[in-house]
Amino acid sequence: MTIFHNSTFPTFLLTGAPGLEWAHVWISIPFCCLYITALSGNFLILFVVLTEPSLHEPMYYFLFMLSTTDIGLCISTLVTVLGIFWVNAQEISFNACLSQMFFIHLFTFMESSVLLAMAFDRFVAICNPLRYATILTHTRIAQIGLAVITRGTVILTPLVLLLKRLSFCNSHVLHHSYCFHPDVMKLSCSDTKINSALGLTAIISTAGVDSVFILLSYVLIIRSVLNIASPEERKKAFSTCISHITAVAIFYIPLISLSFVHRFGKHAPRYVPTLIANVYLLVPPVMNPIIYSIKTKQIQKAMLKLVCSNGLHI
Repeated sequence: MTIFHNSTFPTFLLTGAPGLEWAHVWISIPFCCLYITALSGNFLILFVVLTEPSLHEPMYYFLFMLSTTDIGLCISTLVTVLGIFWVNAQEISFNACLSQMFFIHLFTFMESSVLLAMAFDRFVAICNPLRYATILTHTRIAQIGLAVITRGTVILTPLVLLLKRLSFCNSHVLHHSYCFHPDVMKLSCSDTKINSALGLTAIISTAGVDSVFILLSYVLIIRSVLNIASPEERKKAFSTCISHITAVAIFYIPLISLSFVHRFGKHAPRYVPTLIANVYLLVPPVMNPIIYSIKTKQIQKAMLKLVCSNGLHI
């Protein structure tokens, strides 16, 4: 058995769709379409929010942050995922693996934080509308954005650095098309109790805490909305939350599904966890721009204005 010590910088092998290697080119087609849809949709959201003055409001600044994290998530996995399906490029160096892992987890944690910030935005807008402009100032929004980046970086840096102290003497074949912390950690023959504890702490202190506060914010929002006498006003208040609730659902449901597959899907075909893991990272970036384009009239108007202005220039 070959022993890969941390000093030798082991080369890992990424996994495409085990048992379906013959269909990798065909599998790459829907994945390629998803990446194109996600990147074009989120870049369009960024452009519209930046160029349309009517969208220079807290809600759309947070949407800008959400699209930025989605773009980062797509770019973090695009090269290795399509590389495997197109040219069977499975090998990835230890340092490249750690770098990819850092950014995948960073943008995932950032997305969770941004969804929490958006929940706070809806809470203030509905429960305390008179103070909305004074609470969510441009300075405070910038501070929230900085806090989102800082939080993810501080949590992830020790998590990734601690992997460098490990020795790798087991199989060096990863179970995903990208580097994932639990996946890399399982390949080590060293004591990984500290790594495992830090990984669990990272998940609980980000997605776990965020989901609890998001749920709490909506409990308070629902209580506030139910106190509104007019049915029309209630409907209007709830309609402003639909896009965010949907975005929260498409972020957490695939995450929970992936956890269930890893824990209880031992008898499922080997390619199922791999494909679900890829879909888990692609569904939110693909769906978020679509959801906000369909459900938010201001975004629709801005996009229509952009299309019409380009049409006139042509």
